[in-house]
Amino acid sequence: MDKVAAARDSPTGRRSVRAAQYLRMSTDRQTYSIENQRDAIADYAELMGYDIVATYEDAGRSGLNIERRPALRRLLADVESGQAAFETVVVYDVSRWGRFQNVDESASYEYRCQRAGVRIEYCAEQFANDGSVGSDVLKAIKRSMAAELSRMLSQKVFIGQTRVVRMGFRGGGHAGYGLRRVLVDAAGKPKAILKRREWKSLASDRVILVPGPEAEVATVRWIFKQFLKGKLEVQIARELNEQGAVTDLDRRWTTASVRSILRNEKYIGNNVWNRTSERLHTSRVRNPPSAWIRADNVSEPLVERKLFERAQAIAKARATRISNDQLLTDLAKLLKEQGSLSGKIINAAAPHGPTKSMYIHRFGTLQAAYDLVGYEASANYHYFRVITQLHRRRMEIVQNFVAAVCRAGGHALYDTKTQLLTINEAFTIAVWIARCRSSPYGYSHWPFHKRRLLGADISVLIRVLPDNVTVRDYFIAPAWIAEQAPPMLSPNNGVRLDAFLFPSLEPLVAMARRAPIGGA
Repeated sequence: MDKVAAARDSPTGRRSVRAAQYLRMSTDRQTYSIENQRDAIADYAELMGYDIVATYEDAGRSGLNIERRPALRRLLADVESGQAAFETVVVYDVSRWGRFQNVDESASYEYRCQRAGVRIEYCAEQFANDGSVGSDVLKAIKRSMAAELSRMLSQKVFIGQTRVVRMGFRGGGHAGYGLRRVLVDAAGKPKAILKRREWKSLASDRVILVPGPEAEVATVRWIFKQFLKGKLEVQIARELNEQGAVTDLDRRWTTASVRSILRNEKYIGNNVWNRTSERLHTSRVRNPPSAWIRADNVSEPLVERKLFERAQAIAKARATRISNDQLLTDLAKLLKEQGSLSGKIINAAAPHGPTKSMYIHRFGTLQAAYDLVGYEASANYHYFRVITQLHRRRMEIVQNFVAAVCRAGGHALYDTKTQLLTINEAFTIAVWIARCRSSPYGYSHWPFHKRRLLGADISVLIRVLPDNVTVRDYFIAPAWIAEQAPPMLSPNNGVRLDAFLFPSLEPLVAMARRAPIGGA
């Protein structure tokens, strides 16, 4: 049904325009809620003779960038794909469209709608968005005002947070291993110990740090003592894991988690904030020490200041840059002593030389460093090369699938952190790839790593041919079916599993395809 055929006569005799409404409520406190915007748009639609046939709502979303606004992305996708069954989008005002720091970004999204034949109207503005010079100038001013308001709010929040930190209260984030966050009221009286994922709710409340369980405090002190004895972070982490200890996030210890304890001043009672910043949703940057906000001796220390300072001196001495030539000289010497090289061998010699991670940081891969000292380790690294190749192939397939869903009128979003695809904000897909392995009898089979496919509604396992590039088929099944699958898939798995094998991802594209509103 086209737009003209979809239009109907209103009681006033005017043609009723099919319109959509876009609503956005930011996370900060605002006068206009989603309900206020909806009511104002309803009044405007009744006055103009518009029929609201679709709603796009970003509740509690920042207006600073489009990545955090799925409804606006979906609106643009519907408009540009031709799936939109409306000819106008009504927005409360220019600021609801977005407070983009670059005003041209806000204008570009409006232009994309107009180019697709869909108008944007602002019901609470005192000008008609008719493309005239006057309206364009007013819009530009309004967009600049919206962007400036975001900057002002950000600055006010920063100033307030700075004051709180300098008073000795916690500026945010996790307490850290060996410490706990305690909620205190305006008078400084303790109210409760905050658990993980618990945060203060009253503006007058504050958070302070206190020592945690005795076992964790003892472990923190043990880490510092081991470091002062000459052990590396990687060795300390290995010993903690061997003891069965876990971090405050219930994870295995790593070099980074040990280093975070050795370098953080909160373990001597100092409150340091703003080491990194991500203001206005820009990329995170490391701030120089001159920009740090600090308050010293505001909480009970877990280690003595002298021990902490000695640890910093040792860390600084170890961080003294070794030239690439010296690194390769040390590696060649180690090869001569051991007869072969591996990450394990390098780390075992770490107290007297550089670690495996340092070679990877300097040369990109261990294989690149091996090549420079004349060590052939292709057999050892064949597995890792295959894994890297498979990862690239998987991402290529995911990107092609996202494009196919968009062409079909749906919406697909891939989250790099969770590695899950969200389709039309309705269901999620976990996609993984299995390398082809040959049995001693010449049969192929594919390892089925279930942990890679958990947390989604649908599980997809890509099976490749022996070249580990060409796709053989796709195992597409509900998550509960994948959970019951064996650890290895073979060419023939029985009808219960082989019924879920497909030559392409077209079944999922068909699931994501959406029909136009009123198109039946």
